[in-house]
Amino acid sequence: MATELEIMAHAKSYIDSLAGGINPLNGEALPESDIVNQVRISRCLFYVSDVLRQVIENGGIGKPSSPRMVPFSLTEEQLSRFEYSDSSLTASAILGRINALTEDTRMKKLTYRSVASILEKEGLLARFTNSQGRMRREPTEKGRMLGITMERRSGPNGDYTVAVYDRNAQHFLISHMDQLIEAAAQPSEKTAADEAEPES
Repeated sequence: MATELEIMAHAKSYIDSLAGGINPLNGEALPESDIVNQVRISRCLFYVSDVLRQVIENGGIGKPSSPRMVPFSLTEEQLSRFEYSDSSLTASAILGRINALTEDTRMKKLTYRSVASILEKEGLLARFTNSQGRMRREPTEKGRMLGITMERRSGPNGDYTVAVYDRNAQHFLISHMDQLIEAAAQPSEKTAADEAEPES
């Protein structure tokens, strides 16, 4: 019979898969329209996963410990398991799939800041202030040629636009994984654009 900790670990593996847009029962990518691919749901799943991690590492009882987190990294074999999508994905969905490739619960997660940093340096994204006075990022002409476009969506708070990445743009990000990891390791204050970018 499985122990309580084993059951928790199993539940956590399911949650990690769902957070990355993967069906935990068969390992297949879930449709982009699936509710788990909504950024709020994905964030909640990652949060619950981290809580479970702390409980498991503490033996399942008492106050969770706060182990030292290690920088994000992936082996070539892990990276080769990235699930590309023929449909355009948001940066959050792509990051969810990347972060789900590692099972190391002590590892920091890649964030949008590192993606935006690389794309801005490559001239693929540019910052601008929208009509509400909020800083945003949109693809440049070079970015649109790569496969980054703006898509209008509807949410609980009304309509909004978000940058999405087609299969070619997804390949670009994965091929620049070393730079993404390096950017994630650099200390940097979160900007207004970083705060505004989540797809909600």
